[in-house]
Amino acid sequence: MANRLSKIFCQRCMAGNEIGQELCARCGTRLMLVVEPSASRFEGGGVSGGMEEHILERISVIENSLSRLVDKLGQMADLLLRHSRTAHLDHALLDTLVDVLNEAGVVRRRVVEAAWRERYRHEKAVESGPVRDAVCEKIISLYEGEERELFARLVREGFAAVDTGKAVEGLRTLERAAALAPGFAPLNVYLGVHYFGKGKTALARDHLSRAFVADPENERVRLLLGLACGDEGEPERARALLSEAVRRGDHSFAAHCALGRLAAAESDWKTALSEFKRALAARPGPEAHYLLGLAQYQLGRDRAALRHLRKAVGLDAGYGAALYLLGLVYERLGERARARASFDAARAAGAGAGARRGAAARRSPARGAGEPPSLFAAKGRGKRRLVTGGDERLAAALQEDALRGAAPR
Repeated sequence: MANRLSKIFCQRCMAGNEIGQELCARCGTRLMLVVEPSASRFEGGGVSGGMEEHILERISVIENSLSRLVDKLGQMADLLLRHSRTAHLDHALLDTLVDVLNEAGVVRRRVVEAAWRERYRHEKAVESGPVRDAVCEKIISLYEGEERELFARLVREGFAAVDTGKAVEGLRTLERAAALAPGFAPLNVYLGVHYFGKGKTALARDHLSRAFVADPENERVRLLLGLACGDEGEPERARALLSEAVRRGDHSFAAHCALGRLAAAESDWKTALSEFKRALAARPGPEAHYLLGLAQYQLGRDRAALRHLRKAVGLDAGYGAALYLLGLVYERLGERARARASFDAARAAGAGAGARRGAAARRSPARGAGEPPSLFAAKGRGKRRLVTGGDERLAAALQEDALRGAAPR
């Protein structure tokens, strides 16, 4: 009996094998039994039990900490939700007040919006002063070419002139510094971003092209250069740069909006619709819903266009272009009363020529509905300003998104 207990039996052929063997002596099968000293059966239980209790205790502590963290995150989410609701109500109240004053003839909505934008630009410029100084010193520290002292002096003089409000003189000085080092990316990036923000896309393209040659892995430069090329009559180069930016992970509103506009310029509204959907996913807002509504309208999908245009107007009741296009959709659906109300609202919001065309169309029923708003300037379609031309509001939204995180202007 003792001899039998001291052997390991093969699970395949049942042959007895000596303790310590790994393979069966008869058939060569690997033995699946693990043999350990008898005493370890009694010694290991207490140790393993203690370890299990220790692990369970640690897990309980972690669960408690996670539970408290989840509670804190929930409280923070509630606080942010309340804050966003308060901000939304304040915005709605101010918007309603401006509408009432505009209708009463006390103030003009356009004047109020222009004054607000000017104040925002001024405050932003004041805040960007210290940041601009840091950018200046960083540009100087990165330069390793010849005539370092002259380069540093020109850069400091240029930035100082910009800070004191002498932008033209300061930029001229920075251009001289850039001419000393045509392949120096940081200064060319700064100048390219500045000119792009001012709408001078030809100068922006020149500087961004030099920066891109020196630093082809800079994704921000790739995006801005693509946008500038689209505005300067190079749609194929723009499409290649923007598509590559998207492929590398830049799923921004600016990139997809620009690709959609380039497709729309070629009357490829299906591709434009696809890109505008991605733009909406990147940055939900009235502008993205308006673009989707326009693409759906051009494709004859009036109900889908109606849904997006209602969302655009719901987010901004003073969006004149969206109101005008909404009137065209209602008119095509045969809902004359709603179309008339939308055209009136568009004219009150200052939709411009589009609303006037809509009013003329209603006065002359034989002419039918007015033309849909164009994304492009009349002189730029097919040539220039394919990305930022035409609709000023869309151009402003695209520029703001593209310049987010770029060098200060």
